[in-house]
Amino acid sequence: MNYAPENSESAAAAVSAIRQMIETGKLPADGRLPTERELAAELGCGRRTVRRVLDTLEAEGLIWRKQGKGTFAGQPPDPTGALAAEIAPDADPLVVMEARVCIEPALAELCALRATGEDVQRLRKLAQRASHPMDADTAELWDGALHRAIARIAGNRVMLTAFALLDEVRMGADWQEQRHRARTPETMALYETQHRKIVDAIERRDGAAAFDAMRAHLEALSDNLRTSIRTLDE
Repeated sequence: MNYAPENSESAAAAVSAIRQMIETGKLPADGRLPTERELAAELGCGRRTVRRVLDTLEAEGLIWRKQGKGTFAGQPPDPTGALAAEIAPDADPLVVMEARVCIEPALAELCALRATGEDVQRLRKLAQRASHPMDADTAELWDGALHRAIARIAGNRVMLTAFALLDEVRMGADWQEQRHRARTPETMALYETQHRKIVDAIERRDGAAAFDAMRAHLEALSDNLRTSIRTLDE
């Protein structure tokens, strides 16, 4: 093993490269990153630098690790995948949106009461990335990461499990296709504004405003999705 000191420039370059790898969606469908050894070879730095960079990105909530499985972009899934797979065939996108409207505003309200200053900064970064995606897949990645972060910060395990079930269902291929069709420059601009209002309310510790902002956002998503489906059926 190489114990030679590694400079900050190599670490900064590695952070930038791995962030770009995540943001541009240049990963397998499951979001798995290359191994530390592969990253070190690809980025031209030592494995110690790669490990330190991954520690930082994990602290930011951009990646998660699973012992024996690897490192993945985003947040670790709740262990509800089997149940999600069971109900997914009967849960069309509008049914999922109906459930999200019931659950996520309350999670945003709890998030406003429990978020730390560091949490708020992380939410702002996620909202910013969701607003400037490279493509549709990247938009979905960062939008989902923002909503998952809010649910996690809310700190209610039971509600988080319910949210995670919906999140698993909405990550299906049919759901993704419906979302892509409903996404336009106009709706993206609206969602950017709505995301900002949600985070602003959380930063102010205004639970009621966070609840209302999240509900307005999800209702807009639902309306746009319904319009897209209706247009497709005509």
